[in-house]
Amino acid sequence: MSNKSNESAVVNSQPAWLQEYIESPEKQKQLYQRSLLIVVISQIFGGAGLAAGITVGALLAQDMLGTSSFAGVPTALFTLGSAGAAYIVGHLSQRFGRRSGLATGFLVGGIGAVGVVLAAVLNNVFLLFASLVFYGAGTATNLLARYAGTDLANSKQRATAVSFAMVFTTFGAVAGPNMVELMGRFATTIGVPELAGTFILAAAAYILAGVVILVFLRPDPLIVANALSAAHKKEESTISGKTSDSVPLNKKGVTAGATVMVLSQFVMIAVMTMTPVHMGHFGHDLGEVGLVIGIHIGAMFLPSLVTGILVDKVGRTTMAISSGITLLIAGILAAFAPGDSLLVLIIALALLGLGWNFGLISGTAMIVDSTEPSTRAKTQGSVDVLIALSGASGGALSGMVVAHSSFATLSIAGGILSILLIPVVIWSLRISRSDYP
Repeated sequence: MSNKSNESAVVNSQPAWLQEYIESPEKQKQLYQRSLLIVVISQIFGGAGLAAGITVGALLAQDMLGTSSFAGVPTALFTLGSAGAAYIVGHLSQRFGRRSGLATGFLVGGIGAVGVVLAAVLNNVFLLFASLVFYGAGTATNLLARYAGTDLANSKQRATAVSFAMVFTTFGAVAGPNMVELMGRFATTIGVPELAGTFILAAAAYILAGVVILVFLRPDPLIVANALSAAHKKEESTISGKTSDSVPLNKKGVTAGATVMVLSQFVMIAVMTMTPVHMGHFGHDLGEVGLVIGIHIGAMFLPSLVTGILVDKVGRTTMAISSGITLLIAGILAAFAPGDSLLVLIIALALLGLGWNFGLISGTAMIVDSTEPSTRAKTQGSVDVLIALSGASGGALSGMVVAHSSFATLSIAGGILSILLIPVVIWSLRISRSDYP
């Protein structure tokens, strides 16, 4: 059967409720706004969940292993777990809709966080490492949720939709690290090691995020977007009298967007992972570590609304270049910051988060621009696999670099690596000048 026949069959066989959305732009707009609201609520919970591993994962491993040489392993494991989860959630979403994929990912992440708490209680390193892999599903899902807001957005709304979802991650992501001491005290009162306290919060947060998606993300925005795309192609083929084949995947656009996000993730994860350990060597307590990481995560997400508007108005390429420059400055500042200077570390980590924010939103917009609904979710999942693997590599290598050299060497290397974003973006301009503003 031809593509045209397939599309016609799909459109003609749509249930009545779906046909109502196809025929009503007003209902499409309402669903877009509703879906974005549900994603926002889930992101608030998800942000609190992801903050746990970032803030105390390395410290928990250092405490259980008795050495800082493998302090980067927890970040590597949960980002490696997030790679597998990104692939699975992306394909589940493509086949069954965003609701099924995202809810599954968040719930698995919550189960992983519970496993980390049990591992700390039992002082079982193998259980810790296994649980961190499952915990990574929540991290991947929290990141993939940003795409759900773009399913029904037009080309001038996409970056703004991504940023609107991400900005609300800030509430949970900043609250999480700053509750380290409170959750630590709570943990000790129930016989759980202090450093595992934040993972209790993560378990509750991820499970709540999954429940919100499962119960309220209806109708599924990706299913509606697929139906709209099929109907639009059928209409075009009827008018032109030509077979309407699927719009081919813009592989060069996907490559450019993926590279921007992968490099941003690698540099950010590498430097961020070792910051708590670096601060511990200079006598900073858990409260100060939580403050620095909280501000860092805030800088990752809070500027998103402005960033999204800039990406839509100023352009994907300009903001991608800004990402590389900002990450370079952050790396240099972190390298030369006095170890006992809390203020300089705060500024360096804030810039690190901001540079990542620029890269993620501009890269995400490039990916959405280069795909169509029929392939979008699985392509997005595959790209986020690369992002997660990049983070895993950054996390694993960071501990080794610091153990055999210094935190300054790590930071400078990350800064230098980040400027590779500039030639990548210039290349994307040369080969696909009409694709991105």
